Amino acid sequence: MDRRASTGEDAARPRDRSSRRAATLSLLTLDTAAWCGGFLGAAWTRYEFELTAGDCARVLSVALACAAIHAVLTLLRFQTHGRHPIGSAGEARQVATTVAIAALVTLAGLLPWEQRPAPATTPLVGGSVALVLMAAGRASWRSRQERRRRPVRGAERCLIYGVDAASERLVRVLLGDPHGRYRPVGLLDDDPDNRGLRVDGLRVLGGREQLDAVVRATGARTVIFSMSGADAELLRDVRGRALRAGAAFKVLPPVRELLDRPVAVTDVRDMQITDLLGRAQRVAELTVERNGLAGRRVLVTGAGGSIGSELCRQIARCEPGELMMLDRDESALHALQMSLHGRALLDNPELILADIRDAEGIARIIADRQPDVVFHAAALKHLTLLERHPGEAIKTNVLGTVNVLEACRDVAQFVNISTDKAANPISVLGYSKRITERLTAHHARQLGGTYLSVRFGNVLSSRGSVLTAFQAQIKAGVPITVTHPEVTRYFMTVQEAVQLVLQAASIGRDGEALVLDMGEPVRIADVARRLAAEADTPVDIVYTGLRPGEKLHEHLFGADETDLRPLHPLISHVRVPALAPEEVRGLDPYADPDELIKRLAVLCQRTGAPLTVLPGQR
Repeated sequence: MDRRASTGEDAARPRDRSSRRAATLSLLTLDTAAWCGGFLGAAWTRYEFELTAGDCARVLSVALACAAIHAVLTLLRFQTHGRHPIGSAGEARQVATTVAIAALVTLAGLLPWEQRPAPATTPLVGGSVALVLMAAGRASWRSRQERRRRPVRGAERCLIYGVDAASERLVRVLLGDPHGRYRPVGLLDDDPDNRGLRVDGLRVLGGREQLDAVVRATGARTVIFSMSGADAELLRDVRGRALRAGAAFKVLPPVRELLDRPVAVTDVRDMQITDLLGRAQRVAELTVERNGLAGRRVLVTGAGGSIGSELCRQIARCEPGELMMLDRDESALHALQMSLHGRALLDNPELILADIRDAEGIARIIADRQPDVVFHAAALKHLTLLERHPGEAIKTNVLGTVNVLEACRDVAQFVNISTDKAANPISVLGYSKRITERLTAHHARQLGGTYLSVRFGNVLSSRGSVLTAFQAQIKAGVPITVTHPEVTRYFMTVQEAVQLVLQAASIGRDGEALVLDMGEPVRIADVARRLAAEADTPVDIVYTGLRPGEKLHEHLFGADETDLRPLHPLISHVRVPALAPEEVRGLDPYADPDELIKRLAVLCQRTGAPLTVLPGQR
C-alpha cells in the first residue's frame, strides 16, 4: 500500500472518532437540557406556576438523575445495536424507547418516597416534554445539515413531474448533492389530491396544464418526468408542453430498472423511443425466482447477441456456480465480457468460441463443461435474408439446434429461444423456429430433463431491429422506409424478453412453448412518425410494400393452439407436437431454395403425436 495513502487513512481515523465523540457529547448535552426543561415545566404546571428555588433544585436533581439513566441507556444502545443517522426515523424510535424506559425507571424510584423531591407525575409529563425537545433539536440539526448539502446556486433549476416513490427518492438525491447538476425547485402532478403537497420541502405547484406558468415563475430550465407506469400519451403530452415552455425534457427510468440500486443523478436521461412506444411494459409484473440458478452451471449459446448478452448479465446476478458464454463471434464475446466486468482480457474459461453448426465441437464442449441449465439463443434471425438463403437457416437454426439438443442429453433444463413468427409461419425464419420448437418437444419426450421453448415478439433496439434501422436512416438523412401503412408488430424490451426466459426456467413444463402477454401490437407507421417528429430535420416516410415471408399482422398463437395460463396471468403455455431429428437430417442446405422452403413448410404442418403430460408432472 502507498505510504502516503496509509498515513492519510491513519490521520482520518482519529478525526472520524473525534467527530463521532463530539456528536455524541452534543446529543447527550441536548438530551440533558431537554430532561431538565421537561421536568421543570412539568413541576411548574403541577404547582400552578408557583415553584420555589428549593423546589427547582429538587426537581433538577431528579431530572439530572433521569438524564444520567438516559445517557447510560444511550451509550449501551450504541455499543450493542449501533447508531442511526441523527434525525432519522430509526433514531426517533430508539430515542422514544430510551426516554420511556428512563422515565419509568425514575418513576419507580420516586414512588417509595413519602416526601418526594418531585411529584410522581413529573417523570411521565416531563419525559413527554423532553422527547418533544429532543426531537425538535435533532430535526433542527438535520435541517441545517441538509441545507449545507443543497446544490450550489449555479446548478440548473428543474421541475419534477410526478409524485411517486421514485420521484421522492430523486428529490432527496438531488437535494443532497452539493455538486449536483440539477437543483429542484418544485413538483408537478395532475392528481388534485396532491396539490399543495410538500416532498422534502418542495411543493406541488400544479399539473401539466400549469406547466408553462410554473416554468416561468420558477425559472426552471428542465422538466424531469418521473412517473412509473405512465402511458406514452401522457409522456408525449408533458414533453410537448415542456418544450413549448422553453424547458429541456428529461426522464427517470421506471422503478423496475432501479430495483437493484438506489436512484442516482446519472439515472436522469434524455427520452428514448422505448419511452414513447405506446404499450405498457410488463416486466415489473413478472415474478422470477432467480435463486433457481444460484450455484448451478449455466451455458448460454448465442451469448454475444442482444438477447444472449442481456441474459448473461442477468444470470450473473443470480450467483450461478459457473456461467459459460458461447458464441462464434469473437468481437461480440469481447463486448460482452467488457459489459460484465469492465475489462475484457478474453483469457477466462467463461468465454467459449464455437459454432453450433459444428456438431462434434459442441458435443465435446458440453461433455467437458457439463452444464446443468442451457439457454439456447444462437440463431439467424433476419427474415428477408433467410428468404434468399434458406440453406443457412437450415444449417444454423435447424441442424445447429439439433446439434445442441443432442449434446445436451444430460442437462436438467434446456430453454430454446423462439419467436412469434413460429406461430402460423409463412417465412423461412418462422418455419425454422417452429421446427426448433418441435425438436425441443421431441427431446422433452425422450429425455429426463425439462426441455421447453420461449416465444416472444420483436425486441426493442436489438441489432437489426426496426427501431435500430429507423434511427440509422434518420442519422443518415434518408427517408424512413416502412413496408405497409397498416403493418403491426408485437414489441417488448430486452429486459422483458430475458425475464420471460428466466421465468421459463422456473415454471415451464416439458415440451411447451411459453408466450408472454405483450399487450396490443404496435403500428410500425406510428413508431416511424414518432421518430420522425423527434428528428432535428424533417424526415420523410416511404412505404415499400410487404416483402416475401412478411405478414401484415403477427400472431402469438397458431391456428391449433389455445391460450392457457395455468401458472401466471401473463404467461401462456402452448403444447407443441414433437418432431424427431431424423426427419430434418435429410434436409440438404444446398438444394434448390424453393424446394427447401416447401420442405420446411411441410415439416411445420405435420402435427405428430401430441405430448401428454399428466397433472402435476414437472
